[in-house]
Amino acid sequence: MVYRKRLRTLIGILKDKASMIKATLCNTNSNYSTAYVAVLSATTHDDSPPPPETIAAVLSLGQGSRPTACACVESLMDRLHGTQNATVALKCLLTVHNVLAKGSFIIKDQLSIYPSFGGRNYLNLSTFKDHSDPEMWELSSWVRWYAGFLEQNVAVSRIGSDGDKEERVLGLLNSDLLAELDVLIEFVGRVSDSPGSSLNNSLVYEVLRLVGEDFRLAQREIFVRVVEIGERVGDMSLSELTWSLDALEKLESCKESLFSVFVRKNDGFWDLVKESRTKVVAMVKENREGKMLIIKVKSIDEPNELVRFRNGSAGSEQLVRFSSGGGWLGMNRGSCNTVSAIG
Repeated sequence: MVYRKRLRTLIGILKDKASMIKATLCNTNSNYSTAYVAVLSATTHDDSPPPPETIAAVLSLGQGSRPTACACVESLMDRLHGTQNATVALKCLLTVHNVLAKGSFIIKDQLSIYPSFGGRNYLNLSTFKDHSDPEMWELSSWVRWYAGFLEQNVAVSRIGSDGDKEERVLGLLNSDLLAELDVLIEFVGRVSDSPGSSLNNSLVYEVLRLVGEDFRLAQREIFVRVVEIGERVGDMSLSELTWSLDALEKLESCKESLFSVFVRKNDGFWDLVKESRTKVVAMVKENREGKMLIIKVKSIDEPNELVRFRNGSAGSEQLVRFSSGGGWLGMNRGSCNTVSAIG
């Protein structure tokens, strides 16, 4: 096993040198050639994380013109999709992650729309496998998972709020608030679904470090939205309450898996989720109990129908008009004791 690993490392070094020579001498596009050399330097075959200076060199390409940034993204994707080595693929993804986290708007924009038709799984690594040895086979599962995480990361980055998060969230409709929460929780679910592994690999450690940073940012975004849901429960429809409950329960189902990935716990965050879920459950229960007192009104020929509700305790009556198509009427258990129709 040790011999095979040394042989693999040696072959990787030779491949890196050959690729560097080819990129330097054989490519007539100067933008692409410069970018590809920078990408090769950051994605060598050794199993250590990309050195900071090589990542900085890639990021610097995004500070120039759009064609230069486009060449950088193109060369990075060519390297990613042209390798069958799990180490190189993982280092390419680490470089992509750094671009998403620290890159200029231009290079992040180029990366987020690659390829031009967009869509899910645009990194196209869901079937990636390195068959060279058992260690690389296991590392391949991290490549597949990390690619999916980064694809979800792009979706989350589109809803991340700059400036005053609370002010922005306050202006969202309930449906938009819940839709954004769904995206964020899907992201958390992806994080919690990381491969179980006994690999003692510095690349995996670096992946988890960067993922942990993004997860904490997502927690802050979720926190603001969960607080807002807690404030709005009294004004939500039953369908919105059910949507909220499903989202919060899905979030809580990730809790134990997240604790196994990240040692650090944020009890305040999970206490808030539990408290908000309890509020939603109480409101859903109240709505569903109300259905037990709902009266079904059959379709009637007249344009409208008046129904008289008699409050038994006060002796007063109230007229309520129903549409001609029939429908359902929710009644308060305490105030409505008898019902009579007016023909």
